[in-house]
Amino acid sequence: MVLHPLLGIEEVPAVEPYLGRVGEVFREFREPDSGRVSYGVRLLDGARWFVKEAVTDHARESLARGWAFHRAVRHSAIVPQVHRIAVRGGGWAVVMPWREGEVLYCPTRSGPRGRTSPESPLARFRALPTGHVLRAFDRILDAHLAVEAAGHVAVDFYDGALLYDFARDATHLIDLDEYRPGPFVLDEERLPGSRRFMAPEEFVRGAVIDTRTTVFTLGRTVRLLLDAGDEERAWRGTPAQQAVIVRATRADPGDRFENVHDFATAWRAADGRLP
Repeated sequence: MVLHPLLGIEEVPAVEPYLGRVGEVFREFREPDSGRVSYGVRLLDGARWFVKEAVTDHARESLARGWAFHRAVRHSAIVPQVHRIAVRGGGWAVVMPWREGEVLYCPTRSGPRGRTSPESPLARFRALPTGHVLRAFDRILDAHLAVEAAGHVAVDFYDGALLYDFARDATHLIDLDEYRPGPFVLDEERLPGSRRFMAPEEFVRGAVIDTRTTVFTLGRTVRLLLDAGDEERAWRGTPAQQAVIVRATRADPGDRFENVHDFATAWRAADGRLP
């Protein structure tokens, strides 16, 4: 029996040379700050895959956490990690199906103006009719209902975790490696993530991180996605939707929706749909 060159292999001496032998590396994503190197590879049978390798100790720890998360949580919007390959000498790489689309924000690839550049993926996404944005957020919300049902909470979710296919109006979630079982008590000075999306408790050692923290992040996500600009002065949603966001993003976790399910129910009612 012929083993699959990615899904049937358990260990490789080094990732990049191996990928070059079994197929064509057509994209490379080198992110020095993250400690990860990723590849888009086309195999000889034409199938395309995404391979992510951790090259630092911190990145390896994050990748191990992500592997555990993907074993616990499955949703059609979340691009799954389907196989893990050991790298000789230490380390891992994970194999994922390739998905078409553009990451809405990437600090290393978005240029000097970042999110505000008119040609950036996020600016183009914000320029779409609001129906496209609402459908995308609905997918994000459904995925986080699955996250909550599996007993996990969101950590380090931001617009850089959103892959959007403009041609197909399709939304995928990537790089959820910092998601973890919750609730948990923060034993660091802060959690990783973008300040624009993070709840106040994520900066407090000893704070409880739970599903209300995820509610805050989701509220910030839709607030930023439904704004025409980056200064939050061009809200394109309705007053009813804004009221739901205000409650979701209150500083005191006890003043927010208790969980993602309650937030989703309120959001969909404000959006004119049944829960």
